[in-house]
Amino acid sequence: MSGVRVAWTATARRDLEAIIRYIARDSADKALAVLERLESRAATLTTHRERGRVVPELRAVGTLHYQEIIERPWRIVYRVQGERVLVLAVLDGRRSLTALLLERLVRI
Repeated sequence: MSGVRVAWTATARRDLEAIIRYIARDSADKALAVLERLESRAATLTTHRERGRVVPELRAVGTLHYQEIIERPWRIVYRVQGERVLVLAVLDGRRSLTALLLERLVRI
């Protein structure tokens, strides 16, 4: 699938930055390693964009166009749009998706 590219939304980039900042408080090296892991995992979507599963919590309410891949403990949520994969969020898989989304709405 040549020509497929992965793009990150501003929200997903902020998620990534928050994760890295948090980890860097203990170890800059570990933070850089996590950044590499997450970006590398997302980059695999250029050749395997359909590999992720539909986000289970969204499937339960009939929303099927958001997918995720796991890079434990994080969930990389994305949507395929033609020849582009749009990374929408990087979420802590140990937390409730409902709570995370509610937290985001309250911040708006």
